[in-house]
Amino acid sequence: MASPYSTTKEGYEIQFGTNHMGHALLTKLLLPTLLDTASTHGDARVVTLTSAGHAISVPGGLIFDQPKLEQQSTWKRYGQSKLANLLFARELAERHPQLTSVSIHPGVIFTDLFQSLRANIFLKAGLWMYGLFFFLLPGHFKSTEGGALNQTWAATVRREELVNGAYYKPVGVQSHGSGNAKDRGLQKKLWEWTEAELSRHGY
Repeated sequence: MASPYSTTKEGYEIQFGTNHMGHALLTKLLLPTLLDTASTHGDARVVTLTSAGHAISVPGGLIFDQPKLEQQSTWKRYGQSKLANLLFARELAERHPQLTSVSIHPGVIFTDLFQSLRANIFLKAGLWMYGLFFFLLPGHFKSTEGGALNQTWAATVRREELVNGAYYKPVGVQSHGSGNAKDRGLQKKLWEWTEAELSRHGY
């Protein structure tokens, strides 16, 4: 999260490659098993970890040209990766309605995820920004156990209580997300681009 610009060995911006492309590949590899489980047992779920940070995205929501992402701030690059998570979950629900696909914001949990923030932002901007940043974000937990509540809820609540394709803030609160999160054209463009990229790598 909010890490300096670098790329995966495949050439994807590190946050986009890790948070979106890795998740999309894992989901694609598991898809035959998920669909089989849904047909035989009636309930197969994909819970995608996004973030309230999806609202801090690049111009237009997504920039697919990976080298151009270097020109964007680290926060916007992070926001792009988290917007991609949310859009991917919604498109998965539309393309495979027999599955239950939702995205969740886990809340703010104090873990090593914040290492780069301390070095790159808070130490430069001062403690006042630190306090403001966390005050504005929904869902604050003091432990990793608390940070697991929303995804555990999404994985175990009665299926009838979930809206397929929805985005949930902690704990179990449905949200529509940002304006870009509601862009169905962008959602479909991301899916098609991702499929083409995975196919280019032999998947």
